[in-house]
Amino acid sequence: MTGLKLFARRAKDILQSEGLTAFVRRGWDFVGQRFFSVKFFYLYEHQLKDRNEADFLPQIQNIALHIVRTNEEANRLAEITGFDFRSRLINGQERLDKGGIAFCILADGEFAHIGWVALNEKAKRALDDRPYKIDFSNKQACTGGTYTVPEYRGKGLMTYGYFKRFQFLREQGFKTSRNVVSTDNISSRKSHAKFGPRVVAKARHVKFFCWEFWKETPFPG
Repeated sequence: MTGLKLFARRAKDILQSEGLTAFVRRGWDFVGQRFFSVKFFYLYEHQLKDRNEADFLPQIQNIALHIVRTNEEANRLAEITGFDFRSRLINGQERLDKGGIAFCILADGEFAHIGWVALNEKAKRALDDRPYKIDFSNKQACTGGTYTVPEYRGKGLMTYGYFKRFQFLREQGFKTSRNVVSTDNISSRKSHAKFGPRVVAKARHVKFFCWEFWKETPFPG
């Protein structure tokens, strides 16, 4: 599926699931950001320590987690489930091609949530092009690209998805994980707070046509 078709599919999903107001707002944001945008983020750092899974379980019983590392694995999952999660994403195929790892959660057999992990710089750039630094050489990883289908929001899938990603990274020998969250994304910030992260910095990201500016202001401590 081409990028244009994926974009049209994503726009249709937003219109059907979130309504006209969300469709217009997101469309305006998308177009506006092609030319000029100013956004603020918190840079989080998580210690990848052992945690009790029971403390992070979602409010949905019949769920299944699939860790997808390649487009071939994504094809096989689509054959099994009858749904290709990449059809919900503009660059899902590219992320897998460049080393991103997808954590896909199904609820009652339906696609409900996805989150991503990057273990190197190439995968990180595909996952999140904001220019914050990840020290991959010292066993630091990156998470991002989190999305929950609207009808499954508010049920704890984001928190559970982060638990599984942190668990995976710890088992792979990583010590910490970093990512950025928009300062106005309250639901994501609440989810992160459950893991007790360190807020490394507050960042300002400015885009003006092809020009880009990123500045981090370290938090005390």
